Amino acid sequence: MAALIEAIHIKRKSVFELDNAPYTCIESDITTPTARGGQTLVRLKMRNLLTGAVFEKTFKAQEKFKEPDLVLVPASYLYSDGQGSHFLDQESYETLTLTDEMMGDSLKLLIEGTLIQLHKFNGNPIGLQLPIFVELDVAYTEPSARGDSSSGSGTKPARLETGLEVRVPLFIKEGEKVKIATETRDFAGRA
Repeated sequence: MAALIEAIHIKRKSVFELDNAPYTCIESDITTPTARGGQTLVRLKMRNLLTGAVFEKTFKAQEKFKEPDLVLVPASYLYSDGQGSHFLDQESYETLTLTDEMMGDSLKLLIEGTLIQLHKFNGNPIGLQLPIFVELDVAYTEPSARGDSSSGSGTKPARLETGLEVRVPLFIKEGEKVKIATETRDFAGRA
Protein backbone atom coordinates (compact mmCIF):
# COMPACT_ATOMS: atom_id res chain seq x y z
CA MET A 1 0.00 0.00 0.00
CA ALA A 2 1.25 3.48 -0.83
CA ALA A 3 2.42 5.60 2.08
CA LEU A 4 0.19 8.43 3.26
CA ILE A 5 1.50 11.97 3.80
CA GLU A 6 -0.23 14.39 6.17
CA ALA A 7 -0.85 17.89 4.79
CA ILE A 8 1.25 19.45 7.56
CA HIS A 9 4.31 17.45 6.35
CA ILE A 10 4.10 18.63 2.74
CA LYS A 11 6.96 21.03 2.02
CA ARG A 12 8.27 22.82 -1.07
CA LYS A 13 9.09 20.38 -3.93
CA SER A 14 7.18 17.51 -2.23
CA VAL A 15 5.05 15.39 -4.54
CA PHE A 16 1.67 13.99 -3.56
CA GLU A 17 -1.49 12.62 -5.14
CA LEU A 18 -4.84 14.41 -5.00
CA ASP A 19 -7.95 13.33 -6.95
CA ASN A 20 -5.91 10.67 -8.82
CA ALA A 21 -3.43 13.22 -10.19
CA PRO A 22 0.18 13.92 -9.14
CA TYR A 23 1.01 17.35 -7.74
CA THR A 24 4.18 19.11 -6.68
CA CYS A 25 4.19 21.68 -3.89
CA ILE A 26 5.45 25.14 -4.88
CA GLU A 27 4.77 26.82 -1.51
CA SER A 28 3.48 25.68 1.84
CA ASP A 29 2.07 27.98 4.54
CA ILE A 30 0.92 26.68 7.94
CA THR A 31 -1.63 28.72 9.90
CA THR A 32 -1.92 27.90 13.59
CA PRO A 33 -5.09 29.06 15.34
CA THR A 34 -4.91 31.47 18.27
CA ALA A 35 -8.17 30.30 19.85
CA ARG A 36 -8.50 27.00 21.69
CA GLY A 37 -9.93 24.17 19.66
CA GLY A 38 -9.15 25.89 16.36
CA GLN A 39 -7.92 23.86 13.40
CA THR A 40 -4.35 24.12 12.14
CA LEU A 41 -4.61 24.83 8.41
CA VAL A 42 -2.11 24.25 5.62
CA ARG A 43 -2.32 26.44 2.51
CA LEU A 44 -0.59 24.81 -0.45
CA LYS A 45 0.34 26.41 -3.74
CA MET A 46 0.64 23.41 -6.03
CA ARG A 47 1.18 22.41 -9.66
CA ASN A 48 -0.73 19.59 -11.34
CA LEU A 49 1.98 17.53 -13.08
CA LEU A 50 -0.46 16.30 -15.73
CA THR A 51 -1.89 19.66 -16.83
CA GLY A 52 0.70 22.15 -15.52
CA ALA A 53 -2.09 24.14 -13.82
CA VAL A 54 -1.06 26.03 -10.68
CA PHE A 55 -3.49 26.86 -7.89
CA GLU A 56 -3.79 27.31 -4.14
CA LYS A 57 -5.92 25.27 -1.78
CA THR A 58 -6.27 25.06 2.01
CA PHE A 59 -6.32 21.72 3.85
CA LYS A 60 -6.69 20.65 7.48
CA ALA A 61 -3.31 19.67 8.96
CA GLN A 62 -4.37 16.02 9.45
CA GLU A 63 -5.69 15.47 5.90
CA LYS A 64 -3.78 12.66 4.24
CA PHE A 65 -2.54 12.28 0.67
CA LYS A 66 -1.18 9.24 -1.14
CA GLU A 67 2.37 9.19 -2.43
CA PRO A 68 2.02 9.15 -6.22
CA ASP A 69 3.39 6.33 -8.36
CA LEU A 70 5.81 8.81 -9.89
CA VAL A 71 9.26 7.78 -11.14
CA LEU A 72 12.05 9.57 -12.98
CA VAL A 73 13.47 7.57 -15.87
CA PRO A 74 16.69 8.51 -17.71
CA ALA A 75 15.94 9.07 -21.40
CA SER A 76 17.49 10.67 -24.47
CA TYR A 77 15.74 12.92 -26.97
CA LEU A 78 15.30 11.32 -30.39
CA TYR A 79 13.07 13.56 -32.58
CA SER A 80 9.72 15.35 -32.85
CA ASP A 81 6.96 14.86 -35.40
CA GLY A 82 3.17 15.28 -35.71
CA GLN A 83 2.53 12.75 -32.92
CA GLY A 84 4.78 14.54 -30.40
CA SER A 85 8.35 14.34 -29.12
CA HIS A 86 9.98 10.93 -28.89
CA PHE A 87 12.49 9.78 -26.27
CA LEU A 88 14.48 6.58 -25.78
CA ASP A 89 14.17 5.11 -22.27
CA GLN A 90 17.80 4.41 -21.28
CA GLU A 91 16.80 1.43 -19.09
CA SER A 92 14.15 -0.46 -21.07
CA TYR A 93 15.12 0.87 -24.56
CA GLU A 94 11.48 1.55 -25.41
CA THR A 95 10.41 4.72 -27.22
CA LEU A 96 8.28 7.06 -25.10
CA THR A 97 6.26 9.95 -26.56
CA LEU A 98 5.27 13.26 -24.98
CA THR A 99 2.61 15.51 -26.52
CA ASP A 100 3.30 19.17 -27.39
CA GLU A 101 1.31 20.22 -24.28
CA MET A 102 3.53 18.07 -22.04
CA MET A 103 6.67 19.50 -23.65
CA GLY A 104 5.78 23.18 -23.34
CA ASP A 105 8.71 25.24 -24.66
CA SER A 106 11.33 22.64 -23.67
CA LEU A 107 11.99 21.76 -27.34
CA LYS A 108 14.02 24.97 -27.70
CA LEU A 109 16.58 23.40 -25.35
CA LEU A 110 16.78 19.91 -26.88
CA ILE A 111 18.93 18.51 -29.65
CA GLU A 112 19.15 14.88 -30.70
CA GLY A 113 20.80 12.80 -27.99
CA THR A 114 20.23 15.24 -25.09
CA LEU A 115 19.90 13.27 -21.85
CA ILE A 116 16.92 14.21 -19.67
CA GLN A 117 14.81 12.69 -16.90
CA LEU A 118 11.31 11.62 -17.93
CA HIS A 119 8.47 11.70 -15.36
CA LYS A 120 6.28 8.58 -15.46
CA PHE A 121 3.00 8.46 -13.52
CA ASN A 122 1.41 5.00 -13.19
CA GLY A 123 3.80 3.81 -15.92
CA ASN A 124 2.87 6.51 -18.47
CA PRO A 125 5.14 9.42 -19.46
CA ILE A 126 3.70 12.77 -18.30
CA GLY A 127 6.56 15.27 -18.55
CA LEU A 128 10.28 15.83 -18.41
CA GLN A 129 12.96 17.30 -16.20
CA LEU A 130 15.72 19.06 -18.09
CA PRO A 131 19.35 19.00 -16.97
CA ILE A 132 20.58 22.17 -15.21
CA PHE A 133 22.60 23.19 -18.31
CA VAL A 134 22.47 22.26 -22.00
CA GLU A 135 25.16 22.87 -24.62
CA LEU A 136 24.00 24.35 -27.93
CA ASP A 137 25.74 25.75 -31.01
CA VAL A 138 25.37 29.42 -31.95
CA ALA A 139 23.65 29.39 -35.36
CA TYR A 140 23.71 33.16 -35.88
CA THR A 141 25.05 36.23 -34.13
CA GLU A 142 26.33 39.59 -35.34
CA PRO A 143 30.11 39.89 -35.44
CA SER A 144 31.26 42.29 -32.75
CA ALA A 145 32.90 45.47 -33.99
CA ARG A 146 36.02 46.84 -32.40
CA GLY A 147 35.13 49.16 -29.52
CA ASP A 148 31.67 47.61 -28.97
CA SER A 149 32.36 47.04 -25.28
CA SER A 150 32.48 50.79 -24.66
CA SER A 151 28.67 50.95 -24.82
CA GLY A 152 28.58 49.15 -21.47
CA SER A 153 26.02 46.50 -22.37
CA GLY A 154 28.61 43.85 -23.23
CA THR A 155 26.04 41.49 -24.75
CA LYS A 156 24.45 40.88 -28.13
CA PRO A 157 21.57 38.70 -29.35
CA ALA A 158 22.31 35.20 -30.65
CA ARG A 159 20.11 32.53 -32.23
CA LEU A 160 21.01 28.99 -31.24
CA GLU A 161 20.69 25.83 -33.34
CA THR A 162 17.25 25.07 -31.82
CA GLY A 163 15.87 28.55 -32.61
CA LEU A 164 16.21 29.82 -29.03
CA GLU A 165 17.21 33.49 -28.86
CA VAL A 166 19.55 34.47 -25.99
CA ARG A 167 21.91 37.31 -25.13
CA VAL A 168 25.59 36.36 -25.21
CA PRO A 169 28.83 38.25 -24.50
CA LEU A 170 30.35 40.18 -27.39
CA PHE A 171 33.25 37.72 -27.80
CA ILE A 172 30.97 34.77 -28.75
CA LYS A 173 31.09 33.92 -32.47
CA GLU A 174 28.90 31.90 -34.83
CA GLY A 175 29.57 28.16 -34.61
CA GLU A 176 30.73 28.25 -30.97
CA LYS A 177 29.12 25.96 -28.42
CA VAL A 178 27.58 27.74 -25.42
CA LYS A 179 26.14 26.57 -22.12
CA ILE A 180 22.54 27.63 -21.40
CA ALA A 181 20.87 27.47 -17.97
CA THR A 182 17.61 25.58 -18.60
CA GLU A 183 15.67 27.25 -15.78
CA THR A 184 16.34 30.86 -16.80
CA ARG A 185 17.20 30.31 -20.51
CA ASP A 186 20.31 32.51 -19.99
CA PHE A 187 23.87 32.22 -21.24
CA ALA A 188 26.00 30.44 -18.61
CA GLY A 189 29.38 30.22 -20.32
CA ARG A 190 31.29 28.64 -23.15
CA ALA A 191 30.93 24.88 -23.48
